Amino acid sequence: MASTPKKAATADTKLVRELAQILNETDLTEIELEKGSLKIRVAKGGGQVVQTVASAAPTAAAAPIPASQPVAAPAAKTEKADASAHPGAVKSPMVGTVYTRPSPDADAFVKVGDKVKEGDTIVLIEAMKTFNPITAPKSGKIEEILVEDAQPVEFGEALFIIV
Repeated sequence: MASTPKKAATADTKLVRELAQILNETDLTEIELEKGSLKIRVAKGGGQVVQTVASAAPTAAAAPIPASQPVAAPAAKTEKADASAHPGAVKSPMVGTVYTRPSPDADAFVKVGDKVKEGDTIVLIEAMKTFNPITAPKSGKIEEILVEDAQPVEFGEALFIIV
């Protein structure tokens, strides 16, 4: 029975590789798959393939997929991870593209130092050609903006810090 986790990890790795191959063979830029407690998201952009694997079983993590460019600098990952743990972090409720202003020629919804009230729109996230307003979950002051306009974001990624 000790070989079961290894088999699961091998199956997950194979699945990630198959999803990456589908991306390379089609015009798709992202595939997300949920199967029980296993969630796999494979995306590509700018000549790179990025993969995210989340699972209840820690042994089910897949091996990284080779990319032509580095995915991200380690310092940026650490900074975002630290921000996500902040009690005032406003996290993305979905995968999509974040827009910090209502239109390209308009001012940003908020900037650092602005006071917001619960329910104020702070960004829009476009997912599947639908713009979803992301509102302030509480009243306070914008301490930090962690995203840039037109940046892709993932579920649970910290967008702002409100104190």
